[in-house]
This record gives sequence, structure tokens and C-alpha cells, in this order.
Amino acid sequence: MATEEQNKLELFLQWLQVNGVELRGCDIKYCDSTKGFGLFSTTTPSNGIFLVAPLDLAITPMRVLEDPLLGPPCRAMLEEGEVDDRFLIILFLTMERLRSKSSWKPYLDMIPNSFGSPLWFTHDEFQELKGTTLYRASTLQKKSLQAVFEDKVKDLVERLLIMDGDSEREVTFEDFLWANSVFWTRALNIPLPRTYIFPEGSQVPGANNVTNGVNLSSKEGETLWVEGLVPGIDFCNHALRAAATWEVDSTGSASGVPLSMYLLSVNEGPFEVEKEITISYGNKGNEELLYLYGFVIEDNSDDYLMVHYPAEALQNVPFSDSKKQLLQAQKAELRCLLPKSLLDHGFFSSSSERKNIKEYAMDKATNFSWSGQRKIPSYVKKLVFPELLTSLRTIAMQENEIFKVQSLLEELVGNEGEREPSDAEVRSAVWEACGDSGALQLLVDLLNTKLMDLEEGSGTEEYDTKLLEKNCVRDSPALSISVDKTESTPDDEVMSKNRWASIIYRRGQKQLTRLFLREAEHALQLCLKER
Repeated sequence: MATEEQNKLELFLQWLQVNGVELRGCDIKYCDSTKGFGLFSTTTPSNGIFLVAPLDLAITPMRVLEDPLLGPPCRAMLEEGEVDDRFLIILFLTMERLRSKSSWKPYLDMIPNSFGSPLWFTHDEFQELKGTTLYRASTLQKKSLQAVFEDKVKDLVERLLIMDGDSEREVTFEDFLWANSVFWTRALNIPLPRTYIFPEGSQVPGANNVTNGVNLSSKEGETLWVEGLVPGIDFCNHALRAAATWEVDSTGSASGVPLSMYLLSVNEGPFEVEKEITISYGNKGNEELLYLYGFVIEDNSDDYLMVHYPAEALQNVPFSDSKKQLLQAQKAELRCLLPKSLLDHGFFSSSSERKNIKEYAMDKATNFSWSGQRKIPSYVKKLVFPELLTSLRTIAMQENEIFKVQSLLEELVGNEGEREPSDAEVRSAVWEACGDSGALQLLVDLLNTKLMDLEEGSGTEEYDTKLLEKNCVRDSPALSISVDKTESTPDDEVMSKNRWASIIYRRGQKQLTRLFLREAEHALQLCLKER
């Protein structure tokens, strides 16, 4: 580790100590260029607790509102409904990064200046995502952030810096982008005691907007969930098999420090010395990992495919108004996440234990006095996308099928409309009226289009595999592909870690699209045969 980085680390460790953070069985060390710094065990800790941080050190919306400089304008924006609590933290981080005398400098200096999410890609790296959902999402996200920066951040921060004596500091979009990335890569959802957020007798203007969706008139002592950053604990990196988890200690009974957050080993026995202490960010696919955190996992078992029917296309289908009403009545969504794990229960699964994905809503059809002529198909228990078919059945309906649905529902609820049919009843009526063939054909078309978009943007799945086999990753020993890299490796056989992550992600999307397309095509064949 370079001397400059070592100096930053020493100052940060001193800062943690001054602010009441206790490293009881761990230390902060440099991992590599991919992870940056991380937490490592130094001994098996007492009671399994590696680290304790006072909640007063956490960067939360409440802290921002109490800041003498930022508090007043943030409170005004919050009360007007212009911003949310996440924006407050991101604005705070932007401001503190630029303040020359910020008390948070030792902490902020430890955070990378750039990140691995697509927002930080070079133009060439970003083109590697062309054709993917992430390409479109990141493009829209960057435009949105730029608009927020120009509308709400730039002038306000410049004005506050002048008030703080930093009149020569220039505020750039990159400062705001950095703060946004810091929040999304390091924030935790913290369960705080209600009395900690709103002490007895205190009244914080605008505080009713701090915790989104929380009923603040609820009983005393209730836990409220608040997003925030906890210096020290936020240096834990991700692993599928986490070594630790974090807890909040309101009374001090677990950690000895009231109103604190502590890092707890998940292992009951001795902990290996010098082992990295990791936590789990949750079961996330590569799309979410790359979008939020800037890394991917090879052969990610939690990967998923996003399939959606474009809302604008719905405007142009025949009888769109009637179909929109039916979609609303069924509480149907136009987009669906298809987890990779669904394939374990499909037609081509090698699993010996097949489970039902979900009972079809039309199983309830036997309770209604309908014709009952449509039989439940033999393939239903191996169908891996029943929820998505709910929407596609409605979109693919013909005119006579719409009238049949209306007739079935009138028979169920009466001509006078004595009650509204439930969403399950509407789904059952739609299925009995039109079956699966139109929906499955539409699904095949959607998946074929998605695969064409992916391959048009960056080639085939086989092409991606060859790229990964031919190249190795620059500045990332932990992510090196199994290729012998020598000093004579030509530049065209070395790729950046951002490009590597993009190829891993897009190859996974092509693979999932191909596999789900195979499931849809087979289901369509069976459906047409049975019809």
C-alpha cells in the first residue's frame, strides 16, 4: 500500500477512535484495487463482536436537518415535498467533500474517488452494455441526476460554501455523482428506536417527512427504519457467505454501548485471524450488483431476467382501453423479473425434485358456474412464468374473447353488478376465455426481440465467452480470468475491470434469455397440441 494511502488510513483510525468507534477484534486494511479497503479479523472477539459504532456517528437525514448550515434549506425543501431523505444525505456528502475544514475529511478521504457502476464508465466501456436493460436504465439515471444537480444542487451548494468561507470552491457534477455513488454503495437500512429519532419533548420541523411511509403517531418505543451511513461498519465488503452481520443495540446489553451498532460474527466458534470480515448485501442478480455497487459475480445463482411489455405499445393494440381496465382489475404488471432459479422447475430442469411455482388462479374456476369446457393444461406445473402470462393473456385477447370475459363476469356477479369481481376471479375469466396460446406466442416474440437486441448490441453469448477466455483483467488480480498473463501480453488482450464486468453481465442476460425462450417455445408447442 502506498505511503499516501497508509497516512489516510492512520488518520481515519484515529478519527474513529476519537468518535467512539471500538475495533474489538478487527482492523481496516487494503484489499485490492477492486474492493479497496476492508475489515479483517485480528483475534476471536469477545461475545463475537468485532466492532461497535455509536449511532450518533451515523450520517442520517436527522443529522442533515440538524446541521446549522444545511439544515434550514433542506428542511424547507423537505416540507415542500421537493426532495426525499436520500437526497438529504447525498447533498450532505457533496457539501462535506467540498468543505475545506470538514470534520468528516478523514472518513471521506478513505472513500474511492470513482466507482465501478456504469455511471462511471468511459464511453467505450459503456458501449459494452448496449442492448441490455442496464444500458437504458443507466442512461436515464445519468440524465436524471444531471437535471437534479442543475435544478437543486449546484447553486445551493455554491451559496452555502460561500457562507462557510469556501468561496473559491467550484461545484461540479462529478462531486454530486460521487456523493450519489457513496450513498448507494455504503448506506444501510438502520432500525432506530423511535425515541432516538424523536426524543421526548423535541420537535424537529420537517421530521414527519424523514422516514418515508412511517406512521409517527404509532406507539412509543416502536422501531423506525432509516437509511444512513455508519463509518467503520460500511467498510465491510460483500460475500455470498457472510462472516458477520450487524445489529443495533439500544440499551447496551449486547455491546456495552447504548445506542450503538455492532458487527457480530455469524460463527459460534473461533474466527480465523487475518480473514476478511464480510457481510451480505442480499441475494442480488448481476444487473442490480453492477447498477448499485459496481461489481458482478460469475455464475451468479441469484441472476434474473427483466421482461416487460412496453407501455407505449399497449396504446396501439386493438381495444386498448378495455384491456387496460382488465389489466387493472387483475392487478397485473407489464414487467416481470424472472429469477434464474425458476429454470430449476421448468421443462428442461435436471432437478429430481420439481416444485410447483404457484397455483394457477384458474384452479378456482371450478367454483364458478361457468362452462368449464377449458381444461387446465398438463404443462401448468412446469410453467415458469405464470405471473407474466396474466398480463400477456389480456394483451393478446381477441374481440370475441373480451366479450366472453364480460359475459362470464356478469354471470358471476349478476347483471346489476352487485359486487366487484376480485382480481383472481377476473384472471380466471380471462384464462377461460382465451387460454394460453396467444400469451405464449407474445412471450416468445418478446424474448426473441430481447435476444436480438442483446446480440445486435454486443454479439452472441459464444462471442462473449471467447472474449473472456482471450483477455485478462487489468488492475484486478482478484478478477483475473484463467489465462496466463505475461509481461508480453499485448494491450488488446487486456481489458479493464469495468469491461470485464459488463461482459459477464451481458453474457448472463443472453444465457437467461435463451433458456427462458426455450421454455416459452416448448410451452407454446404443448399448448397448441392440446388445443
